[in-house]
Parts: sequence; C-alpha cells; structure tokens
Amino acid sequence: MTEIIRRGDGRYEAARLDAVWNERKPARFPDVIVIAEDEQDVVRAVRLARAEGLAVGVRSGGHSWVGNGVRDGGLLLDLSRLTETTVDPATRTATAQPAAKGPAFNELLAPHGLFFPTGHAPTVGLGGFLLGGGYGWNSRALGPACLSIRAIDVVLADGTLVHATDATHPDLLWAARGSGPGFFGVVTRFHLDVHPRPSKILRTVHSYPPELRDEVLAWAYNTLEDLSPAVEFSAKVGFTPGQDTPAVSLTATAFCTPGTGYDLLAPLENAPFRDRAVRALVNQDTTMGQLYDIADRLTPAGLRWAVDGVWADGPVEEILTAARPVLDAIPGGTSFVLWMLWGHYPPRPNACWSAQAKAYLSPNSGWTDPARDLEHESWVHGSLGSVQHLSKGLQFSDNNLADRFDLGLSAGNAERLEKLRAAYDPDGLFRTYMAPEESTTAYALATRP
Repeated sequence: MTEIIRRGDGRYEAARLDAVWNERKPARFPDVIVIAEDEQDVVRAVRLARAEGLAVGVRSGGHSWVGNGVRDGGLLLDLSRLTETTVDPATRTATAQPAAKGPAFNELLAPHGLFFPTGHAPTVGLGGFLLGGGYGWNSRALGPACLSIRAIDVVLADGTLVHATDATHPDLLWAARGSGPGFFGVVTRFHLDVHPRPSKILRTVHSYPPELRDEVLAWAYNTLEDLSPAVEFSAKVGFTPGQDTPAVSLTATAFCTPGTGYDLLAPLENAPFRDRAVRALVNQDTTMGQLYDIADRLTPAGLRWAVDGVWADGPVEEILTAARPVLDAIPGGTSFVLWMLWGHYPPRPNACWSAQAKAYLSPNSGWTDPARDLEHESWVHGSLGSVQHLSKGLQFSDNNLADRFDLGLSAGNAERLEKLRAAYDPDGLFRTYMAPEESTTAYALATRP
C-alpha cells in the first residue's frame, strides 16, 4: 500500500531524513512524501501531484550526496522499495527497478556468467546511477552504464506509464542515457544489456609517501594509454582505509577475459619510483564482493559528506599546478582527493551523456562535527575554482550544481534536453537540476552573492 505522508504527520521527519544517505541532511521540506510499493503507486503519486499542483522530486536508491529529490515544497516520490531484478540469460538482458543495488544485481547475474558495470559503492541504487551516466566497475571497457539501457518503463508528466524503446520513444531513451536529475519522468524499471562476466579480477595497489604526490599523479596520467581499457586506474591522495597516515595510493583493477591476465597490470611495476612504495599488493586475485567492500570503506555511511569533481585534460603539469589549492589543503580524517584516469569513451548519438575527459579530479570530505561544515564544504567546492578554467564538465553522481555550477552535458545536448522537457513536461511537474537558491548547505549560504 502506498504511504502518503504529509508535513506535520508524525512519520514525516523520519521519512524526510531517511531519503538522504548523507548524515549532512538538507534543510529542505517537501509538503508531501509518497513511498511507493510498485509502479502503479508511482502512477498514482504523479497523478496526485498534478491534481494538487505539486512539483515532483524523485529519490531512487537514496545514495545521493546532496539529496537532489528532497526539495522545499512539492512532493517527494520515494522509490526505495522498488528493488526487483530479473535476468534472461538467453538474450543476455536483465531488468532492474531503480532502488536495486549493485551487489544484489551482480549476484543475480553471476551464475549465468554475466556482469553489469554497477556503481562502485554497494549502497548506490541503479536508478540515479544509470540516469547520471553510470561510471561503474569496468566502465572503461564496457562504457558508461547508461549506454547499456535498451528500454525503460517510465511514468510521464501526464500520469501515463509507457514502455519506451529507441524505436517507440527515441527522445525519452536519449534523455534517459545521461541527463541525471534533469530527466523529465519517473523510471520504474530499466531494461538492460548485460555483459560477459570477467574470468577473474586482479588488483594492484601501491602506496607512496606524500612527497611523491605530483610525480605519482603525473606518471599515472601519462601511463593511462599503456593500459588496457579493461584496467580501471586511479590514484588517491589523503585518506586510505587500513593505513594510519595519509599517502598517495595507486590502484589498478583488471577485469580479465580468458585470454588476458596478470600481464594487464605489469606496467605499474615499471614506475620510476616503484622502489619507494611503503606498501604494495601486486596482482592480487579479488572478487566483486571484496571490491564493493573496499569502496564502502572509502566513503563509509554515518559521516557528513561533501563531494565534488571536474573532468580535465591537457598537459598534466598544467592540471597539477591548477589543482594545488585542492591537493595542498586536504582536511584530516576521512578526506581524500580521487584522481580517476578515464581517457575517452566514444559518445553515441542516441545518448545525451557527453561530459568526459582524460582525468577526473574529485575532492571527497567526510567528518562528524556540524560546526566544521563550512570548513569542509569550502574545501570541496571552493578549492575547485582554481581548476574551473580547465573543466570539461562534471559527473551528475557527485555534484551539487547549487554549490558549484558546471556543465554536465555538452552545450548542444543541454539545449536539446530543455526542448524535450518543454515537450514532455510543459507544466514543469518534475524537478530538474537544483538551482543555487535551493541549496541550504552552509557553504552555499556563506558564498551566495
């Protein structure tokens, strides 16, 4: 049965707070919260919103750092109970509702020799992840997860539920592949292409002293082209789970096929500073369960989190020079900068996903004391101002456009998206990207012009 909770109801505050995974809860208060049990509840909720003149925000799995669906006024449509998944091994396809999580989905696929590039953290729901592009496990080889969407079941602004494919509703599929919080509908089920499961997964991790930071980051950036697309490659500066002191850590994960193996990670052993590693794991066999656990420990639940990031490319020296205000001022504790090496994946005309570059520079800060909110938010969002002139855009999964505006789509795709929104949702029923005046974080309040 649908739960309809109005502001003032005794259940309201718990439902509002539970809709945000981050312990740093936004001071935004919907008028109505609807917790759906199935897709017909979603249809009824959208029709209720239309009848009462309420704008709709949507929560899928709930991992959003900023709680984009939780807005002042209007209706919050909570899809967190829509977790069903199915698989058809014969056609190598699967379906997933928006709140399904990566571990359960890949556990369903594994007995059939299949795999999907889910979000790195085990708490990430597939709905927001897919709509936002989906930079997941082995996405350098398989592509952003949104490119594996073959169809969607979606409730439109007029309250109708449609099954949309490239043949029947190409504009809807185009927008679903990468528009993130700007999508103008409520997806109740994704129909997905799934992929052959890796024959084994290998992992190499080197940790180096902080004084090697720029040398390690530059070498990693320049080495990316020597690595197979089946290798996920990143560096982290600052906090690393299991280490007592901050370090610069290189991590490479190889998703092997029967014809590949330990050779995929060999280039890491040729780093000119290899003998200065303070800790090293080399070609360690691992599992998806272990990878999810590692990611979970990097950004654990129960903390106040602020996260941001920019895509950048060009000469690495130029990027590192611009990034010094980010790298030199990492707060202590559970804070770090992710230096993710992506490269480039061919865009497709049937997807609006269009923001990428060779490297992704992402400050992540976790803390417990609310009195330190402004300090951490200022570092995460404010320090990236030094890199803004190099930015090639952002990832919708990490960014709050209200705290630091940047582009998540190419200019042409953003323009097309708004034209489609005007056609499919002319009355603006569905919330879109958060505007600066909607942010209630301490950082935005302190820096708002």
